[in-house]
Parts: sequence; structure tokens; C-alpha cells
Amino acid sequence: MSFEVRGGVYPTMITPYKNGEVDYDAVEKLTEWYWKKGCHGIFAACQSSEIMFLSLEDRVKLVRTVMKKTRELAAQDPSRPPMMIVASGHISDDFDAQVEELNLIAAEKPDALILISNRMDIANTTEDKWIEDTEKLIAKLPADMPLGVYECPKPYKRLLTDKMVKWCADSGRFYFVKDTCCDAEVIARRIKICEGSNLKILNANAQTMLSTLQNGGYGYCGVMANFHPELYCALWESDYNSREASLLQDFLGLAATIESLTYPCCAKYYLDKYEGIAMERFARSNDEKLLTKYQTDCVDQLAELADEMKKQYC
Repeated sequence: MSFEVRGGVYPTMITPYKNGEVDYDAVEKLTEWYWKKGCHGIFAACQSSEIMFLSLEDRVKLVRTVMKKTRELAAQDPSRPPMMIVASGHISDDFDAQVEELNLIAAEKPDALILISNRMDIANTTEDKWIEDTEKLIAKLPADMPLGVYECPKPYKRLLTDKMVKWCADSGRFYFVKDTCCDAEVIARRIKICEGSNLKILNANAQTMLSTLQNGGYGYCGVMANFHPELYCALWESDYNSREASLLQDFLGLAATIESLTYPCCAKYYLDKYEGIAMERFARSNDEKLLTKYQTDCVDQLAELADEMKKQYC
């Protein structure tokens, strides 16, 4: 299989709604916004997309919509590589249901199909059982489809052990890990394990981003690229040992505390107010009523400060 992950910035895509239903027009506009901000890829149908609250039909249509719009944007501007789309939609407990949902997502031809780590060996028994279950699952997926793993925090976070990472790297089927361990030393060790293989580590944690890049990490795949992805792109393209990169990391690490507010409602508020992508604050995974005036004031302050950082770094 001739395939290589493109390094860089991959937002974890949110799902806009209109009157409680998925707003696919807004999905297209959000995809275009990621493109205009310089993102290298998109993680579609992930936890930020509220996949646990979407029907299988909507999970598939979400990926289809993103893929279609991404191809259109690339055709309009062939001067830059198209965004690389990785997608999951992998939520079921039942094995046969997992096979069905993953094959339906694969049929939309994303660049990589992402398995959620807590869906194999659901009882969380041993790493050997996880490997056994994963072998069984990938045998039911298209042999030519590049795969990845996402350490999704819901319904519980199943972190990969070193043995699991090595197995993925050695298998030749896996190319992408969305790392959520939030531990710079662990990430550095995982990067070392993957050396010489096709498997690349993309960090979801802003606070450890720069150290991860210094150790050979392949980019950022996280929530905060729904607010200021161009600043993550600037860090990706910077001299990682420079004072400028250190200061940019300081901002991004502190700014990411906004994740503790009512997410994804806070991101929807930001995108609607500051980026001109009309969408409701409504989410199925959180209660928009929890997005208080205090919280929107925090987002407003972040937006103003981020604009000043963009003047300096973008």
C-alpha cells in the first residue's frame, strides 16, 4: 500500500445543527473554513462531531459531505495539496455492528479509517485481548484502506500500551494515532517506537504540543483547531527551538483551557460570532444552557487575544 500521512493540523470537526438536525450546509462552510485557515487535514466523525449521538446514516453522510467539499476545494486551488480526511464513526458495542459502520465509512473513501481504541476488548482486560480483537476487526475491513487509532475519552479512555503501539506499527495497516494521553514523555516514547514504520503520532493535547513536535510528532489533531487553527499551523511551521515557538506554545497551552467550558457549544458560539459560520449553539452531547454569560465572555476574551497573536505569527 503506497500511502503516507500528511503531517500538520487536523481539527476535530464539530457537527452544526439547525432545528435539532444536522446542518449539512454549515458542514460544508466549516470544511471550507478549515481549508482557508491552512489546515492540513480534518478528523471527521469523531467525538467532537458527537458521533455517539448521530445515527449511522448521519455519520456516513457527514463523512460524505466533508469528502465532497474537500475535493471541490482542492480542484479550485491545485496549488496546494488537498486536505487529508481521516474519519471514524466507530461507536458500537456489537462486533457485527462495528463491521457494518466501519465499512460504510470506508466506502466514502476517506484517506484513513480510524478505529476507536475502547471498542476493542471493550471490557478492558489485557493488551493481548485488545490485539486479538483488533486483528479480528481489521480482517473484516477493506485490505487497501489505511487505518488509524483514536484514544477517544468516551465512553472511557483506553490508552495504548507500548506493546499495542508496536503491534500497530509492525502490522503495516496503521498509519495514524490520535494521541490523547496528555503526557509528553509517553508521547516521546511512542514516537520512538514508531520510528521506521508508517505509523505517525498526532497529539490532541495543546499543552504538550511543542515538546511533541521537538521529539518528532507529526502534528496536532484536537479541539482547539475549531478556534484558531492558523496558530497551530504557525507552530507546526516554526523553528521548534526558537523563542517565538516557545511563546506561541505558551499562548496555545493557556488558551486550550477553554476546552473546560461547555464544549462543543463554546466552539459553535465562537464560529458563529467571529468566523461568520452561522450555526446554533445547540449540541446533543452537552446542554447549551450551561454556556453562561461568564463562559461566552471567556470566549470573547480569547478571540480578541488570538487576533493579536495572529498579527504576530500568521
